Amino acid sequence: MLSRRDFGKLALATAPLSRAAFAKIDSTFHGVKIGAQSYSFRDRSLDEAIKAMKEIGLGYTELYQGHIEPKGLSPDDMKKWRASDEPVKLGREAKSKFDDAGIQIYAFNYSFRKNHSDEEVLRGMEMAKAMGTKYITASSTVDQAKRLNDLAKKAGVYVAMHNHDKSDDPNEYATPESFAKALEGNDRILMNLDIGHFTAANYDAVQYLQEHHKRIVTLHIKDRKKNHGPNVPFGQGDTPIKEVLTVLKTKKYAIPAMIEYEYKGADTVAEVRKCFEYMKEALA
Repeated sequence: MLSRRDFGKLALATAPLSRAAFAKIDSTFHGVKIGAQSYSFRDRSLDEAIKAMKEIGLGYTELYQGHIEPKGLSPDDMKKWRASDEPVKLGREAKSKFDDAGIQIYAFNYSFRKNHSDEEVLRGMEMAKAMGTKYITASSTVDQAKRLNDLAKKAGVYVAMHNHDKSDDPNEYATPESFAKALEGNDRILMNLDIGHFTAANYDAVQYLQEHHKRIVTLHIKDRKKNHGPNVPFGQGDTPIKEVLTVLKTKKYAIPAMIEYEYKGADTVAEVRKCFEYMKEALA
């Protein structure tokens, strides 16, 4: 049996290791938090994605539901899985893994569509809380805003709508008008502004950020060409990435800038690292 003195020596000896294991990665530059949507690492498992983010030095993530939910289930079996206790359990396990890596789960990306039952939506919200966040980012439709707002209020979370560039469909989040319609009267509905898609739909991401920053939870950083053009490496498209980052820096907006790697590159880790270096240089 250890004496009190021996126990004290053991505690002192192991304390530095314990602190190191949980040391938070600092990826804040000039006040701007840089992280990654874990969808960027969709070609890897959750553990591999965490390892990659840690290796690159990214301290914040927006966790993609594809890294949590099982693959290959039929729609009916998926509904049964979502109704079980397993999703919340996996949410807690994911938080523990990211905590150990020193990475904060800032938001949980869980897309709610019309075919999601209220039970499925609420279970996704419970997953987010199990991960230690009150923010959910979602690809959804404008006609679901009121329902999601009411369920988010019940669950004590917020749902930030993610835009694409489908500006020909008023039910999709693509235009300032579609965002405005969803936000009106819904205080639990916020925005996850994808500046690449916003640019591809021929809108001004810098101006929109400055006008609506109070309702924006996260930014997705990617580079695209205007007129619904393709994803390209950072600095080769029309997206005002540097200008957006400068606004975050000078205006001190507390909005994380999440890398979302979607262009065709080589090794995923190498490409996300290039995106990260580009953003750091833009903030220097």
